[in-house]
Order: sequence, then C-alpha cells, then structure tokens
Amino acid sequence: MKLLLNRTGSPLGELLLVTDEQGSVRALDFDDHRFRVHRVLTKRYGEHELLDAPSPSAVETRLRRYFAGDLAALTDVHVNTDGNELQREVWAALRAIPAGKVTTYGALARDLGYTDPRMAMEIGAVIGANPIAIVVPCHRVIGADGDLKGYAWGLHRKRWLLQHEGATIQREAAQAPLEF
Repeated sequence: MKLLLNRTGSPLGELLLVTDEQGSVRALDFDDHRFRVHRVLTKRYGEHELLDAPSPSAVETRLRRYFAGDLAALTDVHVNTDGNELQREVWAALRAIPAGKVTTYGALARDLGYTDPRMAMEIGAVIGANPIAIVVPCHRVIGADGDLKGYAWGLHRKRWLLQHEGATIQREAAQAPLEF
C-alpha cells in the first residue's frame, strides 16, 4: 500500500498527516510520537510505502482553518481508519461529538447501545487506539468525574484542544466548571 506523508505545523507541534492516494486520512499524529505512527501503520496495513507528499493537501488546509478557529473545518474530512467492527463504531461515534462538547466513556458506551457498565473500559481502550488525532476527536471524551483521563498525545494537548473548542467541563459530583 502506498501512503503519503505531509508534515504541517500546528500550535501543538508538528503534525504527521498520512493519507492514501485518494486523499483519505489514514493517520494523524504528532512528530514527537513519530514512532507510534509508524507502529500503527505497520500494524494496520503491514507492508506499506510511506512517501513524502509533493504538496500541501486539502486536509492540511482544513487543519489550518481548525486551528485558526473554524471548529467545523474537520467535520467532513474523509477518514479511513480500518479497524475491527467495534473500533469503527466507536471512532464514527467520536466524529459525531460536536466541537465544544464533551462526553464520558460511560455515556458513549450507552449511546452506542451497551448496557454493561464495564463497556466504558472497552470503549476507553478503543479510543486509546485511535490512529487519527484531532479529526477523530477522542479528546472530547473525559471521565465521569470530569477528569481528562488519558490522551495518547499528552494531556497538555487534550486540555489545549478542549480550551480551543470552548468546551465546558463539569464534574458530575460538584457540577462546577473544571479549571484548565
């Protein structure tokens, strides 16, 4: 499989954008996690050729617009995450969470029709395996107590993205805004 790599700047550090020849996003990672992106690509696609893209892509333009404040700029970017059925289901549900909104792992599991409360942990594992930062907005999922919990690319980035989107996070117990 032939994949194209674009490097683009962001307020959070250089991004590694991997697309296929049709322009679908296959991975989006940060340069300081470049080994992760190579590991993900090898796991998902086996043998692949990663070529430097010859020019900026339409997705890069959308990313610049998002970082400039157009929070809807990424909503219709085409992604191809592959993955198993649960992964595809969860990653599609993440894309349905509007910018500026958050949900919890448990609420996401319930929204997907799961009644077993332990599915929140499974959903969390699937979210942690998300290969496409920002465009598949796993940063919009937080703990039931309002804590940010994990983020593969660092909690400082999750916090920044939520602030950028104007998210209001409330702790369920205290119903008080979480200070960033």
